[in-house]
Formats: sequence, C-alpha cells, structure tokens
Amino acid sequence: MDFNDTPEEAAYRAQVQAWLKENAPKRGVSGDPEGGDTMAASKAWQAKKAAAGYAQITWPKEWGGPGGTPIQQVIFNQEEAKYPIPPNPFQIGLGMCVPTVMTFADEETKKRFVGPALRGEEIWCQLFSEPSGGSDVAAARTRAVRADDGSGDWIINGQKVWTTGAQFSDFGIVVTRTDPDAPKHKGLTMFWVDMKDPGIEVRPIHQMSGGSGFNEVFFTNVRVKDSQRLGAVNDGWRVSLVTLMNERLAVGGPSGTQWPQFMEAARAVAGLDGAPAIKDQALREKLADWYVQTEGLKHTRNRTITALSRGQTPGPESSIGKVVSALQLQELANAAVEMLDHYGVINDPELSPLKGAFHASVLYAPGLRIAGGTDEILKNIIAERVLGLPGDIRVDKDIPFKDLPTGH
Repeated sequence: MDFNDTPEEAAYRAQVQAWLKENAPKRGVSGDPEGGDTMAASKAWQAKKAAAGYAQITWPKEWGGPGGTPIQQVIFNQEEAKYPIPPNPFQIGLGMCVPTVMTFADEETKKRFVGPALRGEEIWCQLFSEPSGGSDVAAARTRAVRADDGSGDWIINGQKVWTTGAQFSDFGIVVTRTDPDAPKHKGLTMFWVDMKDPGIEVRPIHQMSGGSGFNEVFFTNVRVKDSQRLGAVNDGWRVSLVTLMNERLAVGGPSGTQWPQFMEAARAVAGLDGAPAIKDQALREKLADWYVQTEGLKHTRNRTITALSRGQTPGPESSIGKVVSALQLQELANAAVEMLDHYGVINDPELSPLKGAFHASVLYAPGLRIAGGTDEILKNIIAERVLGLPGDIRVDKDIPFKDLPTGH
C-alpha cells in the first residue's frame, strides 16, 4: 500500500482544501435532523457543492458531475469530514437510487430526476426490506399486478419496513413481486414511485434511542405507469443488485467510534481505587484490543484507497469494516456507560457527560449491526468471496415463490 498522494492527488487535495476553507460551514447546525432549519442547511450545502462540481464527483458532466475519479471522491470526503457540515439526507438517493434510475430509466425520466436530486431539491428513499423478508431482499411479497383496464399501468399493494428517510422523501424505488409462479429471484420488478401518492402511508418507527429515522411504508392500490418501471418485467433482482453495488463511496471518512470522547472521560473519571479510570488494567486491555482493531480498519481502508488510486476496483474486503466497527462502537459505548459514575445512571441527559452521547450510542449501536447488511450477511460475504469458503446451501433457489412456506 502507498499512503502518500500522487502529485495529481496532492494538487486536487489542495484545490479541495482551498474551496472548503472558503465555502464550508464554520459552525454546525443543531436540532432535529428533519427539522426545518437543519433540512434547509443540508439542502443549501448540497446545492453549493453541486454548483462547484463536488456533489457527485464521479458522475459524468452530462449529468452534472465533473467526470472525476473515485479517488478524487475519497479525497473530498476526507477533507469535508473536517468541517461541521449539516446532516446528509441525500446519501441513499445519490448513492443508490438515482444511479439506478440513470442506468435503467428512459431519457425523459433521467432528465426529470437527476438534476434536482444532485442539487438537493428532491430526496429519494429505497424501499426494499419487508417484515417477512429480513435480510433477504428476494423474499419480497409486495405485489404489483397489471391494471385490468388495459392501460398498461401497475397496481402496487404491500408493506415495506426499515425505510430510512421515507418520512421526508419525495420519491423512492421499490422492489415488487410480479410473478409468484417463478422462483423468488426471477419474479421481481422494480419501479420508481412518488412518495406523496395518496395510496402511500409512511409511519415512523420510534427507536429505543429516541430517534425515528426508520419507517414502515404501506402501499394501498398505488397506481404507477409502466414508464415508471426500472428494467425489464421480472428482472428486478438484477436491477436490485445494481442498486446495492452503487453504494456511496465513503471510505476515508470519520469512524464515528467516539474515541476522543472516551479517552477524555477515562482520564476524568475515577476508577475503583480512586485513580483515573484510564489507569485500570482491565480497561487498558480493552483499549489495546480496540486500538489494534482500529489500526486494522485503517489499513483495510488504505488498501481500498490504494486500489482506487491505481484505477482498480476494490474487492469485497471492505465488508470487514462494518462487521468490526459496528461491534466496536457497541462495546466502547457499553464500557463508557459502565465507567461513568453510578454506572452511567442518569435522569437528565443535559446534566450527563456529553449530554448522554454514550448512552445514545448504547441504544443506537446494535442497529448498526443490522442496517446496511447484518453481521451474518457480511460474514457470509467475507467467508465466500474473501476466504473462498463454500457457499451456503440455498434450498429455495429453484422453487416457485408461491410454494415457499408462508413464514419464509
């Protein structure tokens, strides 16, 4: 691995640093991420980046990007992370939904949606997961059937769950079952939908952390035109794979493991013998383990960055990052709460260290081990695609979907 920028990368980094110094927010926004002030700040920052060619650096010029390289996107992400930028509600849309539209929609649809999404004028969500499907996208039961009036339109009925940002999204892409007589991977079709359609109901899910970032979404006789179809009929699994492979390039960003805050608290809080908690041998053993994990993650990201710098495609090794970092955040947050006075018991977050940030992480971290691919799914990817182990036996692969057990 080469940890240094090439001369061209160094010049681009200097260009980015100069632009951010001049244009990036100097003070963060506070409050509800869905609140008016915060959302306005997010949209303003997105529009400013789009005007300067930094919104989606790898997108071609015809779609509003500068036609840059993946390593340039990494460099911008690294430098942008040094500033108190507002929340990014556009990540799923620009990273996954809109690239799918760009790949499979007709020209009129592309021209309608790509520009507004890039400028932050419209927000998209991804409607894949279902209550009975778990991590198995191909187990979708939401049905799309042809309207019986000969119009060619489709009628969608069903339910999605764990949809991030649905409550403030303008549009979404949805995977539906269009042929229950085919095996589960063969009878899917994808559409784009207007989230303001009267037949779509969004119900935020109240999480134990206090947030409501995820949603249930119910479809009741939602009529969509055939022109809203993305890809061929019953080819939705292939379209879904393209969506999932278009995940936003985020290597090089902040780890979010609260290391600085933890170390500060460990120095300030007294341990069992009255000395600072950071002197405790058991805690130091944990710190050593976390440090080794963090260094491994850093070098795994550097391997990916090196591949991008050389114009190569990164391998599936990046799946390791989420498996390790999500569990590490959970362990670190638990250790921090246990370390605090009275074992972290509080009745007023405003009076607790960091306003209860560690406590929020205790409740939030378990969800990271599910969202975006469960630990089990990612371990399968690592086992099969990194270590070359035999694949899981999939007994339902060739069975018609209608014949699968109801609880599947």
